[in-house]
Amino acid sequence: MKMKDKIFIQPGTPNDDNREYLPEAIAIKGCDMVVNENGNNSQVYPARLKKYTDIVLDEIEDTWFEYVPASYDGTKKVPLVFSMHGGLMTGWGQAIYTSWTLVADREGFIAVFPNANKRRFWLVEYDKEKLGIATEPNDTGVYLNMPPENPDDNHDMNLVLKLIERMKQKYSIDEGRIYMQGMSMGNMMTSQFARYHGEVLAGEAGSGGPSSPALLFDDNDEVINRAGPLAVWESRMEHDRVPPHFKGDTDYVVKRSREYWKRINKCCSLPEIKIVGEDNFAFYKGGNADQVFRDVKNRDHGQTFDDAELVWDYLFSGVRRDENGKIVHTDSIYPRKGDEYAIALALGKAKAYVNNKVTDMSGPVFKHQKLKYHGLNGGSIVRGEYFMVPVSFVEIVFGAKCIISYNGYAAEMTLKDGRVLQFTRGSIGCVVDNKVHSMFCEAVYRDGELCVPIEWICKRLFNNHISCCDDVMYITDHYNELSINMAHIIRDEILF
Repeated sequence: MKMKDKIFIQPGTPNDDNREYLPEAIAIKGCDMVVNENGNNSQVYPARLKKYTDIVLDEIEDTWFEYVPASYDGTKKVPLVFSMHGGLMTGWGQAIYTSWTLVADREGFIAVFPNANKRRFWLVEYDKEKLGIATEPNDTGVYLNMPPENPDDNHDMNLVLKLIERMKQKYSIDEGRIYMQGMSMGNMMTSQFARYHGEVLAGEAGSGGPSSPALLFDDNDEVINRAGPLAVWESRMEHDRVPPHFKGDTDYVVKRSREYWKRINKCCSLPEIKIVGEDNFAFYKGGNADQVFRDVKNRDHGQTFDDAELVWDYLFSGVRRDENGKIVHTDSIYPRKGDEYAIALALGKAKAYVNNKVTDMSGPVFKHQKLKYHGLNGGSIVRGEYFMVPVSFVEIVFGAKCIISYNGYAAEMTLKDGRVLQFTRGSIGCVVDNKVHSMFCEAVYRDGELCVPIEWICKRLFNNHISCCDDVMYITDHYNELSINMAHIIRDEILF
């Protein structure tokens, strides 16, 4: 990699006294200040980020910011990325709270960060039944104006269309590789633009601002869409409950947003699951276009600093719109493939998701408690609860050979690597190669079959990593943290 293509994060001076939603540009531009608002960490204001102000349409003066990497020389066509800020923020604020400029340095594309005019709120459609929009200034002095009834008269969407044309005239832009991403209200703006004008994009991505289902589906549950298929990325934060007008229905809203694009993109098969650390990915293959759902463990509203990096590496880097307007997927930097080795289980389900395929079990997963008894005083204390599975499932998953004896109360299993295990009803002991080991809890006989603690087997015998969330378990050979939305996809969409 050439030096000019190398990513470098400039060291900054943290301003621990500044926790404003968005510090004024004068306070951060031209210095090395970095701030951290709600876990959204900024970078130093990029030196190559240029501000532009002009009357583009409607006799209204608009402002936007352009980032052109040092490698750009106009000799070849490059991709174009628009990134839309959240409510009350600005284009330059979106630039410092994301890694788009850094990825642009490495990949050579041009990034544009528009302002939502002086409103600092995008003109986006709302579910009027759930949210009353103010026509007077709120406590920040900002008007929350409703967009025009006719979407073709929407100034903000038309501004983006005009800026795309301006960028194509000003720079050497690959017209088949134009993308849009947004955060919070910018996510809502991106989704709206994709529904009405997505034909000018190859892909769209958003974080932390799903649109209300009333804007996505009509009364007959048919999708409301004018632009057609589009490669889509959705980032959600596990603890995100914004926008507040969803009133506790955020899980449903997130699910419906995912369903909306699945229908349009004809994603009919089950997703492939990949969990790396706190990043939970569901990769959907579509007949019209692919989509990616990402849920981030232990994060609140906003966008992660590496969201741009992941969006580019997994999706935007490998998607374009051809001369016939069709979405074409090529090799992205990271393949959209699930974990090669993974086991997903849900309490009460007689199915498992093994290496991205559904596998039936002879009985449902259940929990069994390990108890500490208080001797002569009676009573007990629960020292742990563990997922129990039929021994036949262990045999299938690990390609073992099992011999059942004592009317089903004992099982001897030979693993592929030659290790021999022995389980017995009522005993916490497991014999491994003629040596006694203590499991997390005793083996249990239920519904005609011996059941064993899958957690102990995977941790002790295979050194696997296991995480649990909302009575769903994910097992793989690397560090993973299962998140709430991914747990729901596994339980309700895959193991239904």
